[in-house]
Amino acid sequence: MANSGLQLLGYFLALGGWVGIIASTALPQWKQSSYAGDAIITAVGLYEGLWMSCASQSTGQVQCKLYDSLLALDGHIQSARALMVVAVLLGFVAMVLSVVGMKCTRVGDSNPIAKGRVAIAGGALFILAGLCTLTAVSWYATLVTQEFFNPSTPVNARWVPGLGSFASPPLGPLTFVHWIT
Repeated sequence: MANSGLQLLGYFLALGGWVGIIASTALPQWKQSSYAGDAIITAVGLYEGLWMSCASQSTGQVQCKLYDSLLALDGHIQSARALMVVAVLLGFVAMVLSVVGMKCTRVGDSNPIAKGRVAIAGGALFILAGLCTLTAVSWYATLVTQEFFNPSTPVNARWVPGLGSFASPPLGPLTFVHWIT
């Protein structure tokens, strides 16, 4: 098993990832208007997230509206919401288990084998939380990208993946696509 310093480093990195999961879950910028086509209106930027849609005006004023009904949402938004909430909850349980299982804590010192298993369980839950987040973000961004390239979508009504879908996996492969569009 690793030494205490390595365990603390891993724990704080995982804690930072969990904070990133919470931030990306709450951000309203999972997709944003693309400003493509002939009639470009840059005075208003439109954003949509898992929980609300927002309009940002050139004056700096931002107006957001929570979604009215859960049942009226598309299936991919409901699935992304569920996966992100599960990831946040798994991350919380992983934090608690990891603290209990670390060598530098005094909880469970009488049984080092059980303490090591608890630490491994915490790490596995962190990985599972990351996989839930990766699935939700990738699925959402893929559907937005497919809709963008769909020929039946009007040019002025297209969306691109927003910064909220890149908050969790920083500098992912789609970030480059976002920067050049």
